[in-house]
Amino acid sequence: MTAARARGTRDHGPVTAAPTTDAVRTQGGNEALDALAGLVAEGDVVVLSGAGLSTDSGIPDYRGATGSLRRHTPMTYQTFTHDPRGRHRYWARSFVGWWQIRGARPNAGHRAVAELQAGGWVGPVITQNVDGLHQAGGAHDVLELHGGLDRTVCLGCGHRASRAELDERLRAANPTFGPGVDEVNPDGDAELPDELLDGFVMVDCLACGDGPLKPDVVFFGETVPRDRVDRCFAHVERAGSLLVLGSSLTVMSGYRFVLRAAELGLPVAIVNVGPTRGDAKADVRVDAPLGEVLPELARRLAG
Repeated sequence: MTAARARGTRDHGPVTAAPTTDAVRTQGGNEALDALAGLVAEGDVVVLSGAGLSTDSGIPDYRGATGSLRRHTPMTYQTFTHDPRGRHRYWARSFVGWWQIRGARPNAGHRAVAELQAGGWVGPVITQNVDGLHQAGGAHDVLELHGGLDRTVCLGCGHRASRAELDERLRAANPTFGPGVDEVNPDGDAELPDELLDGFVMVDCLACGDGPLKPDVVFFGETVPRDRVDRCFAHVERAGSLLVLGSSLTVMSGYRFVLRAAELGLPVAIVNVGPTRGDAKADVRVDAPLGEVLPELARRLAG
């Protein structure tokens, strides 16, 4: 890394959001894909992925045309840590929604990213998603910026455990609690009416006997651990280009890496359906479904 690349600001603030811009600079279909293929063919690509990559796996995004932010307010760190009733509500909903998240399978976009890695064009993957589908799709060197729903952490003693282990304990404590749901949110909780919540029993930490337990994810309003952010910045600073997949970049925790790449003069490509906060920083912009663009990109490069 050169001295020039080492300079610049690094944002370590909490997860917050800002409006996307309406000014979308998008090339025509074939022209855009040609430009994207030319950029990725140069290699040393770092991927930054968001919820839009997992929608084809049945996991909704937050801000798309049917995004869950249009219908509900997501759990915040402040509510989870300071409102016992809100925390109880989250775990009841998560208990019901977990099986849809756990049962999700990687889609063509996830598999294409793994193929691009295997071909040597893509290096590390920074994902804002908490669903583990990159790894399930065959990708490696995946850095989960916002953590993973497959793990839990005790806020009292710091003990970490698997979400599957917690699910077994919750099922034993709630043998008759299992209302059907039609909708699961990206952070793994399902929509449930409040009158059902009193029938749910939450369990304590196995290590300390207390808690509270929290999914090992970064909620809105929570700060991403500094060492994790620094590792992401290091990936970007060593990259040849940054490829954003399925993110509106509304949350600063992801957008800061686009700003850093632009500051370093690195090419930025964005593939997303709809406008993003980073469009003005993009050298290549493709507004099309990832499940179509990424497999075609992998086919072109494999030749």
